Amino acid sequence: MLKPIVLLTLVAAPCTCLAQTPKPSPRDAIVRTVEQIRKADYEGDRAALQRLHAELSPSGDKTLASRIQYWRGFALWRRAINGFNETPTPTDLEADLNAAIADFKDAITQDSTNVEAKIGEASCLGYLMYINHKDQARAQELLQQAIPLTKELKAEAPDNPRFLWIMGPVRWSTPPERGGGQDKAFELYNRGLEIVRAQKPPSDPLEPSWAEPELLMNRSWSNLNRTAPDLKAAEADAQAALSLVPYWHYVRDILMPQIQAALAKAH
Repeated sequence: MLKPIVLLTLVAAPCTCLAQTPKPSPRDAIVRTVEQIRKADYEGDRAALQRLHAELSPSGDKTLASRIQYWRGFALWRRAINGFNETPTPTDLEADLNAAIADFKDAITQDSTNVEAKIGEASCLGYLMYINHKDQARAQELLQQAIPLTKELKAEAPDNPRFLWIMGPVRWSTPPERGGGQDKAFELYNRGLEIVRAQKPPSDPLEPSWAEPELLMNRSWSNLNRTAPDLKAAEADAQAALSLVPYWHYVRDILMPQIQAALAKAH
């Protein structure tokens, strides 16, 4: 009769341990959702980004509210950006960008010093201008919103690598006589990379720290598409981005094949 008793004791012991496992805190759950958003962005998983945006619901905790709203906006911002890489182009990009702006504005309302939300909003306005470039009235309306926000960011966060990342394409498409040009875009990307590589990662995982892979990706695209393409540099930057994020759908499956096709054609 002893053996069954021993077996029951052994079986019951793990159950006791499991019952004592502490539940994750609300903050830990938010951090996990943010990590999933970042992963879905790189994977180009627009469905997951939409789902995670809904799951990351606003919090009554004032210490978390602004950051939660930032990452909600981030999910839809990146959902729209990934949509531009799909064929045919999805029809919901403008809706995503407008909803992302609403989330970023909420984040700023919760914390007026949240420059990361301002960066996201400024980028969304730029994409909306691109979508509406044939509607001059709408494009002008968006421009009037973007100009003061950009001036504000230049004053508050001139060396923020994420701000430099969103400003690169602006400089790229601005004529040299107006202070832009391809070389100006490269200057921003190079400065952004230098800054982000010198920074220590924030101790709080809810604070945005992304930028290095994105800056490498933009510099790679720019080297591929500049007036005098530098294909070797484009390839090196794409490989460097993939060394940081090996599963990045856009770089791995879209940009790198474009670079390799250009190298093959050049040879």
